[in-house]
Amino acid sequence: MSRQSTRIALAIAVLFAACSAQAQPSGIAYESPNFGIRLYGLIDATIGTIDHANAAGDRKTGFDATPSSAPWFSGARWGITGRRTFSDEGLNIIFKLENEYLLKDGSADDPEAAFGRDAWIGVQNDTIGKLTFGRQNTVARDFAQNYGDPYGSANVTLEEGGWTNSNNFKQLIFYAGSASGTRYNNGVVWKKAFNGGLTAGLGYQFGEQAGSLSKGSTQTVALAYGTDTFNVSGFVNHANVNSHNHDSYSLGGNVKFGIVRLNGGYFHYKADQGALGDRSDKAYTLSAKFAPPGKLDYELGYQLMKANNAAVNGGGNVINAFADGSAATATATGNRSTFYGSVFYHLDTSTEVYVAADHLKLSGGYHQASTNGFANQTELGLGIRLRF
Repeated sequence: MSRQSTRIALAIAVLFAACSAQAQPSGIAYESPNFGIRLYGLIDATIGTIDHANAAGDRKTGFDATPSSAPWFSGARWGITGRRTFSDEGLNIIFKLENEYLLKDGSADDPEAAFGRDAWIGVQNDTIGKLTFGRQNTVARDFAQNYGDPYGSANVTLEEGGWTNSNNFKQLIFYAGSASGTRYNNGVVWKKAFNGGLTAGLGYQFGEQAGSLSKGSTQTVALAYGTDTFNVSGFVNHANVNSHNHDSYSLGGNVKFGIVRLNGGYFHYKADQGALGDRSDKAYTLSAKFAPPGKLDYELGYQLMKANNAAVNGGGNVINAFADGSAATATATGNRSTFYGSVFYHLDTSTEVYVAADHLKLSGGYHQASTNGFANQTELGLGIRLRF
């Protein structure tokens, strides 16, 4: 059976289960005292416009006109999550399968992966916390989302944390990466919420390289502390990328008073680049969310990435953190800064429309592919997002 046929068969099977079961709220496909399964999803569609979209500096306008041609805030996805409860042992077996697709043409975000976002199984209870095995977010990503931008939750939870999508102000997420990007392949993650507001996380990624336990592996330690008005979190992260050491750490948090939530954080990244020497980056973020009574909220933010001796690819563009730069032949030093803002109108708790904009500025030797050689780029988007 082809991969596409497998996907269709799985979707039909799940939908059949949903239709066969008694209708349940909140997307529940089936629920019983010791077993539950839920089909869920998110759709985000953006009509945008971006300048310097080619070497001539022309403007591009249309669906998902962003540097990555993806929706502004959230990649469209669908998924299945479930749990099997063993009452005598007080234990839940949990799982999650989630895939992402491009709404503009229906293609898969990763054609080679049936579940490119998540594919894991695990165990959970109050004593051991949550222990999961498979493809999933890095622990660093989950523990930095509450200050990385103003769009995620204010506190760190046991669930995977969200960041906005691949526009010009998401790039800090790469400092929270691993040997396989911003998600672990072959990952083992433990998280536990303790009394008093403390949450801890550990992550390990198997490199699965014959003859070496370290090559391709990642190790992460993270802590968070939160109250109703104040949250602080951070991580220490190490990865072996093609036998070269890549390290990052971060500390940040947020504070809420009245209708305002302020977020701020710092990231440091160091990478062994072979003959090119070490890369050393520093990055800063500051943002705010204003949520007065009613259906509107407002977000503003700024981020600054300072790259020092960073490997560049064949086009002269700085490669992402945790990418292998050992084969590069040149480096660059420079800054990348972005101002951004948005307004959301919430039709209800699951549906909203938004307008958003950002302005990117590059200086020194910092170059990126999306600007096509220009030192700045501005994008504007109008969109709708629906969760089900």
